[in-house]
Amino acid sequence: MARRKKVYEGKAKILFEGPEPGTLIQYFKDDISTATVAPISTATEGKGVLNNRLSEFFMTGLNAIGVPTHFIRRLNMREQLVRMAEIVPLEVVVRNFAASGLTERLGIPEGTPLPRPIVEYYYKDDNLGTPLVSEEHIIAFNWANQQDLDDIVALALRVNDFLSGVMLGVGVRLMDFRLEVGRIWEGDFMRLIVADEISPDSMLLWDLRQTERADGSMPDPAPLQDVYTELARRLGVLPSNVTHATKPSLIN
Repeated sequence: MARRKKVYEGKAKILFEGPEPGTLIQYFKDDISTATVAPISTATEGKGVLNNRLSEFFMTGLNAIGVPTHFIRRLNMREQLVRMAEIVPLEVVVRNFAASGLTERLGIPEGTPLPRPIVEYYYKDDNLGTPLVSEEHIIAFNWANQQDLDDIVALALRVNDFLSGVMLGVGVRLMDFRLEVGRIWEGDFMRLIVADEISPDSMLLWDLRQTERADGSMPDPAPLQDVYTELARRLGVLPSNVTHATKPSLIN
């Protein structure tokens, strides 16, 4: 790792120059990352390995249904080859059920189904606490234009449909998730793609497979425990030598 040129280091990943022009190597660290809340300065052994496998699984699935992503291929246990992209300075959050920040801001009981998926934007600046912003802010400050926003919403909702279906198939409810979008150019043509990662670091997941109570009744869904390991196990991508437990991240 030390011999390669580091391009960027964030809370949970490091980007190095790739072997070919227009590519990067994305290395997954074990540090815990949260999406739109203050970062947690802890690490969980093996989390980076699992996030690498899970992000590969989701990105490959999206590519297969025609949703463009930066993912090219996984290189090893902790690294994957990705396309270089100009990251739009927004965290795009899609909410399907009321939880965390939405419950706090609007008083909607946690777990309430929303009438339709809600797309929110947060400005990517840790010093400012990644604040919630409107489309007016985004356009006024030239972070993206109206066509970009229309395309981002369409992209985010397609990802939401895919992830919700995959999660439901393994007994998990996708409460909300965070997405990052990048711009790539093909000649004079620019298009938007899914970038960064898709992993439990950026999702709030509730378990629908609850243990039956002694009286025979079923408890309500609750946050998925041991989220990295359990999700990888249910999706069939769990490496045999990696196990640990940690709580899911919350999107504020």
